[in-house]
Amino acid sequence: MSDQDLFYLLALLKVDGVGDIMAKKLLTHCGNAESIFSAKTNQIAAIDGVGSSLLKNLKDKTIFEKANKELDFIKSNNINVSFFQDENYPDRLKHCFDSPVLLFNSGNIDLKNRKIISIVGTRQITSYGTEFCRSLIEDLAPLDPVIVSGFAYGVDIVAHQFAMEHNLQTIGVLAHGLNQIYPRTHKKYVARMMENGGFITEFWSSSNPDKEKFVRRNRIVAGMTEATIVIESADKGGSLITANFANDYNRDVFAVPGRVTDTYSRGCNNLIKTQKASVLTSAADLVYMLNWDIENKPKTIQKQLFVELEEDEQKIYEFLLKNGKELLDTIALECGFPIYKISGILINMELKGVIRPLPGKLFEAI
Repeated sequence: MSDQDLFYLLALLKVDGVGDIMAKKLLTHCGNAESIFSAKTNQIAAIDGVGSSLLKNLKDKTIFEKANKELDFIKSNNINVSFFQDENYPDRLKHCFDSPVLLFNSGNIDLKNRKIISIVGTRQITSYGTEFCRSLIEDLAPLDPVIVSGFAYGVDIVAHQFAMEHNLQTIGVLAHGLNQIYPRTHKKYVARMMENGGFITEFWSSSNPDKEKFVRRNRIVAGMTEATIVIESADKGGSLITANFANDYNRDVFAVPGRVTDTYSRGCNNLIKTQKASVLTSAADLVYMLNWDIENKPKTIQKQLFVELEEDEQKIYEFLLKNGKELLDTIALECGFPIYKISGILINMELKGVIRPLPGKLFEAI
């Protein structure tokens, strides 16, 4: 995208009364942003939803000063900009009717042909939520997913941290411009996230982290990913809003169940009870429900000759050789492993080519 195209797009988005949906209508009708400002009044007036107020606001010259200031910030800070019709715009987000016309991002973000999930939840994460998040990301690590979250306190930052521990690409979606970090205490994570992942926002450098911006941020978290996972949540909270967005966008939603007496499990339990989310008890659930067929990865997994198995892997392999096809729960019970641990072991064994998953959460030795 040329600087001139970006300049007029920025100006369009600064017009009072022009949101993402109206901007897309105007762009579709006129072809590009520059043409909108040079079009005749009757041509713009013919567009559904355009009234006299918007026609007047399109003639406001101060928007060009604001656009020029933001363009200077973008260029001087090497900000990457994605237009909603560009190839580098998050593919799944393109299909959301209210997706941002422009996204600003920094870091080393690569979403092409990737497994992308969002992990969200309460800012008051418990030891239960922390342990589940750690186990989930550890077990998914061999599949190299991109982990998206909101860079907030609690579940968000825990998910980013565990993703970085396993060298997974992780992306923080911000509710403000790229000229600042909120909360400030998370500045210590920025440099490492920028190395393998980074930050995305729809907000300009003049935008502060106001309350309503977090709701808008949440739709990006839900829309750009294949599935949204809610680790812990109270009866109300931002993560439930993200889950609702994901449902509206026909994305998969998963929730981690907890005790009915636990405050920060109530939101997850309600999502499951109202059938707005599937139960998530392990990484294997996610792999199965999303149909992440490991054998169809670019490099086909083949059984290695003289493959070396860890002690736990050898125990499971011998059990499957003796008993044939078995359910994940049965394998865990008979081999004496907790579910959260065995799912990661099975994924590693699939990667080594010694077992394969079957429909119905069955596994067999190869």
